Amino acid sequence: MGYKVIVDSCGELTEEMRKSGLIENVSLSMQVGAETVVDDETFNQAEFLRKVAECKEAPKSSCPSPKQYMERYLGPEERVYAVTLSAELSGSYNSAELGKKLFYEEHAEEAGKKQVHVFNSCSASIGQTLIALKVQECEEAGMSFDAVVEAVEAYIESQHTYFVLENLDTLRKNGRLTGIKSLVAGALNIRPVMGSTPDGNICQKGQARGVNRALAKMVDFIVAEAGDAKEKILAISHCNCEARALEVRRMILEKLHVRDCFVLDTAGISSMYANDGGIIVVV
Repeated sequence: MGYKVIVDSCGELTEEMRKSGLIENVSLSMQVGAETVVDDETFNQAEFLRKVAECKEAPKSSCPSPKQYMERYLGPEERVYAVTLSAELSGSYNSAELGKKLFYEEHAEEAGKKQVHVFNSCSASIGQTLIALKVQECEEAGMSFDAVVEAVEAYIESQHTYFVLENLDTLRKNGRLTGIKSLVAGALNIRPVMGSTPDGNICQKGQARGVNRALAKMVDFIVAEAGDAKEKILAISHCNCEARALEVRRMILEKLHVRDCFVLDTAGISSMYANDGGIIVVV
């Protein structure tokens, strides 16, 4: 009967992941003015960025409901894993856990034959993608459910997320930068280098004048903190700036040897927070 992995839609999926049938998204949604945009296969990044640029209000996001998660836990699979946005940044993790509770209460007969675990990614975007791939790797190695959970939780603890954005307005206006005091005004062309904390919050790691210098500084942090990366996968997502993402990949791979690397466009939620020109790197 096998397994499946449910990733909330902040986590981008590669084409191979979509085709596998083993990994699927559950959609968050975004509010731009009076319009609701669902973060699913209909999402149009260019159209979304245009609407955001034209709207005077900051866009907002809504996580999947517990019922949506509960419905995704249904099916023939004996083992189900959910990978959510950092619990410090979104209600998606709590929804997934409540959905699990509903599943065991409302579908007791099916639930008795099934194991479900919800992973708090302590990350976002391609950090979630890499966690889903780790689950797949462990399952394909024939590991037991408990062993998969243990290995993936350890992987989450070892993971590092970094990003450089053209602007932090959406993160700031939606309360995702609380506790960060040292951000410098964008008028000075200062670009912060941001990262994740072990508990899944956002921190400022450094800053530089201009986006190119900030990206170079980000690469320095990545190389310094990656350790022995020969068995790691490097993932990069970008919001409407593929050339910039490919240049960041080149800069990292000049200094760091990794097992594999991929570059993806940001999906809806990641596009909303990264904004036009944003780069996210996870290793």
